Amino acid sequence: MDNPKQTLGGFVTATLLFAGAIFLYNWSSSFSNELVLSRKEHFCKQLSSTNNIQAYGDELGNALAKASMGNKTVIIAIVNRAYVEQDLESVTTMFDLFLTSFWLGEGTRFLIDHLLVVAMDKTAYDRCQFLKLNCFRLETEGIDFEGEKLFMSREFIKMMWRRTSFLLEVLKRGYSFIFTDTDVMWLRNPLTRLSKDETEDIQISTDKYLGDPWSEMNEINTGFYFVRSNKKTISLFETWYGMKDNAKGKKEQDVLFDLIRSGIIRNLGLRVRFLNTLYFSGFCQDSNDFKAVITVHANCCRTITAKVVDLKAALSDWKRFRRFEANSTVIPRWTEHNSCFQSWGRQAKTIKI
Repeated sequence: MDNPKQTLGGFVTATLLFAGAIFLYNWSSSFSNELVLSRKEHFCKQLSSTNNIQAYGDELGNALAKASMGNKTVIIAIVNRAYVEQDLESVTTMFDLFLTSFWLGEGTRFLIDHLLVVAMDKTAYDRCQFLKLNCFRLETEGIDFEGEKLFMSREFIKMMWRRTSFLLEVLKRGYSFIFTDTDVMWLRNPLTRLSKDETEDIQISTDKYLGDPWSEMNEINTGFYFVRSNKKTISLFETWYGMKDNAKGKKEQDVLFDLIRSGIIRNLGLRVRFLNTLYFSGFCQDSNDFKAVITVHANCCRTITAKVVDLKAALSDWKRFRRFEANSTVIPRWTEHNSCFQSWGRQAKTIKI
């Protein structure tokens, strides 16, 4: 007759072995599923990366990495041939003035290393490389962005939307950026004045500052703004760019202003600071304090020729201030922007973008 203790022990052993087999099966199955999901997710990321490479090439990632500051922030300016080539009557170009401002500004020279110049045609790209800057060639199949574009023409508007699309791609790659038009003179380092609060998603310049940095009634200007890369800002840019086909007769800045006034900031939970023209000045509303001013933008100006004339005068004003700042008792004033004021009364000319 079998020993009861041995029988019970055998039963327990068999039960444990069976339970162990069930556990190993379930664990193996779970691990296999997780492995499949992990590989699927990795494949999707690879596919997305491949699509980006097909659209922009490896060069965009390399260019962004090269220009990036330690916190994955870059300065971006977009140019075409008309910005980098002199015409017969000019002794300088808008691009030359833009770069000169980094040389003349306080604490701005090192920022050139973090400037990514996005060239929309071969001439602009060649010029950028000749100057040994960080350059990226942005090609758009079927569209010629090389020549002059009449302000608010179909070609002009297409170019502005192409710019928005490119900046969206930069955000999707995890890079924050300061975008600057080349008719913005950098007289001091903007990073010393822009808020370092990481909860602020966008800081954008204004044509006219109303006194409240959070008022959505401030008239924005997309010629200078800082955007942090996150889900909210990507959603904003996607919504913004998605409206390009339903914005007949409007440039991208007008569409963004419409979105702001219709409540998109609150809807997306964004924090947007509107920049004071005391620091981020422009021809629409001059800063009255040379000791505070950071940038000067040739906004409220119709033609490129007028912008060059008046920006040269502004840089002369800045150099004069710097030379006599220490001992001067004279309150400095900006030279009147007469060329820009008069440009609105002349026959429409082409504006070089």
